[in-house]
Amino acid sequence: MSDTTASADANDSDLTRRLEEEGEIAADYLEELLDIADLDGDIDIDVDHGRAAVEIVSEDGSDTALRRLVGTDGEVLDAVQELTRLAVQAKTGDRSRLMLDIAGFRARRRAELTARAEVVIAEVKETGAPVAMEPMNPFERKVVHDAVAAAGLVSDSDGVEPDRHVVVRPAGE
Repeated sequence: MSDTTASADANDSDLTRRLEEEGEIAADYLEELLDIADLDGDIDIDVDHGRAAVEIVSEDGSDTALRRLVGTDGEVLDAVQELTRLAVQAKTGDRSRLMLDIAGFRARRRAELTARAEVVIAEVKETGAPVAMEPMNPFERKVVHDAVAAAGLVSDSDGVEPDRHVVVRPAGE
C-alpha cells in the first residue's frame, strides 16, 4: 500500500470517527429533548454521504406522538435539527452538517421529491426548456440537485429564502 493510499484511508477513518462522535453527541442531546417533551423514541445513528445521520423512530411503531416534533411541512424538524447541530458544535467546536429525521418524514419527503424531480427532468429533456420548481428548503433542494445531476442535466438554486427554488436546465445550457 502506498503512503498516499494509507494517508487517505487514515483520513477516511478519522472522518468516520468524527461523524460517529457527532451522532453520539446529537443522540445524547435528543434523548434529553425527548425526556423533556415526555416522548418515547429510539435513536438510530449512521453516517450517510459524508454526514452524521440521526433518526428518531417510535418505539412502538406508532409515529403519532413523534409527528409533533416534525410539525407542518417539517418546520419543527428543521428547528430541532438546527438546535441539534448547535449542541454538537458547542461540544466539538466544529460546525456540524448533521441530518436529522424524525418518524421517517425526511425519507418520505426524499422519495416524493425524487419522483417530482423525475417528472421535471423528463419535461426538460422533452422540451429542451428550463423548468423552475416550487420553493424548497435546503434539504429539499439538495435532493432535487442530486436527482438532476444523476440524470445528466444541470440545476441551480435561484431566488431568496423563503422563495428559493431549483431551476432545471438541459446540460448544454
